[in-house]
Amino acid sequence: MFLTHLLALVLASVPALGQIVYDSQHNLTSLVGTWSSGSKAVVTGSGFANPANKSFTYAKTTGVSYSFTGDGFYEIARYRFNGNGTQPNCITGVINWSHGTYDLVDNGSIVMTPFGDGFQQIQDTCAAVSNFIEDYNLTELYQSWQIFQDPIDGYKLHLFQFDGSPVAPQFQVSTTPNMLPTRNLRNTTNTTSSSVAARDVLATNTAANRWEAAGAGRVLFALFGLALLSVLL
Repeated sequence: MFLTHLLALVLASVPALGQIVYDSQHNLTSLVGTWSSGSKAVVTGSGFANPANKSFTYAKTTGVSYSFTGDGFYEIARYRFNGNGTQPNCITGVINWSHGTYDLVDNGSIVMTPFGDGFQQIQDTCAAVSNFIEDYNLTELYQSWQIFQDPIDGYKLHLFQFDGSPVAPQFQVSTTPNMLPTRNLRNTTNTTSSSVAARDVLATNTAANRWEAAGAGRVLFALFGLALLSVLL
């Protein structure tokens, strides 16, 4: 009986490496689907951006929207206004779109790598060039993510950027991702760049290494326990 309990204890100490836990304390459901903030007016897909001619269909209100597939693809739509404290009449409007592949890292972060065909439009009446469109292709690191249950609007996604600052909470508008085709949609050169400072990448890698080291320690402990059992038996 003692050996049975010891074996159960040893096996319980072995973690499910890389496994995401979906529960009330972490994430109630998966990322798969389409999420949108606020009034849910901004939604990814063909109703927001047309990469072929680098144009946008403006939503009635600002917001953000993220979509994820189960096989590692994402799409982001953003529409916002930035105020100017020194010149209150100089409000900048920014609308951008990108898509690519994402990785769920074992330390709880998400890395999103664009295909390279993203773009954005910037409008600023006080700037020398008041309206222009440019490429937008940044590799983005999200420090963590969580999904909660809102009593009125259902599942709510919280994303935290590389520095810990939160993205506007988003609600699940569809369990099926509303996205453009998951490939490069216009002729581009490789313009992908990183939005994460080297120190932040290093910190993330260090955290991942600590997690892996802790996991390895638990595995070694489990192996030691099994070896001990074989001697006792």
